[in-house]
Amino acid sequence: MSEAIKVLKENRQLILEQWMQNQMSEEGLRDEMMTNDHQRVQSEELLNSLINSFSERNLDEPRSRDFDAVHDILSGISVSRAKQGFSPRETSVYVHGLKEAMLSVISEKSKDRESLYSDIMRISRIFDNLSVSTFESFIKGREEVILRQTDEITEISTPVIRVWDGILALPIIGTLDSSRTQVVMENLLQEIVETGSVIAILDISGVPAVDSLVAQHLIKTVGATRLMGAECIISGIRPEIAQTVVHLGIDLSNIITKATLASALKTAFSMLKLEVVKNQKQISAQR
Repeated sequence: MSEAIKVLKENRQLILEQWMQNQMSEEGLRDEMMTNDHQRVQSEELLNSLINSFSERNLDEPRSRDFDAVHDILSGISVSRAKQGFSPRETSVYVHGLKEAMLSVISEKSKDRESLYSDIMRISRIFDNLSVSTFESFIKGREEVILRQTDEITEISTPVIRVWDGILALPIIGTLDSSRTQVVMENLLQEIVETGSVIAILDISGVPAVDSLVAQHLIKTVGATRLMGAECIISGIRPEIAQTVVHLGIDLSNIITKATLASALKTAFSMLKLEVVKNQKQISAQR
């Protein structure tokens, strides 16, 4: 057995204590992210798995399948930390702290000084490979967080509002791309079915710009709405949007368009043969 492996197996507890000390002394450590007890249990599991994986056969093979269990544990830790809000640096420091503790103990306890440099270099190469795996897993976890947040924001920014019996309004805020158009259509069509509404108002006051792609998405939404038996009104047509639509040669002539949501709502009332009037008696009484 290699002298380095022997030292590591005989000094697990010392390595763990030094590693924990490295973690606790790190500037910017945020206790609210993880309790010390949880961090210790997590660290001990990783340490034991790594030391148990070492053998004379794989010290020169950083990509050996013997380290698969270690990679799995590190992947779980990295993804979890990404979702908890840890930074890439904090996760990297976590792994490098273990490397420093291991190499420090090997340097201090090893009796075979001739093989010391070679052992340190071989273990360092293994840690380099583990660090790459850790970073890849962290990025994967962060991407999952971003995708989830994007979906949540999309849901929040495309609410379908029942403004009157038979009338729905869907204010669209931000850019309308293909994936978001799908969400808009699904939400709108589902609400049409559930409420039995016959008019849907798409308000694009919050859309910063309308190009040919955005216009096509709107036309698709209008078409899907009509297939469900409801009429669609597009409101929020600002002067600059009207100029852009004309300049691009986009045909919206078969779609009812209005400058404001109030105007669109007034048109919807007219289509349903509804009339909103002021209660003069109540106004007089208040005066």
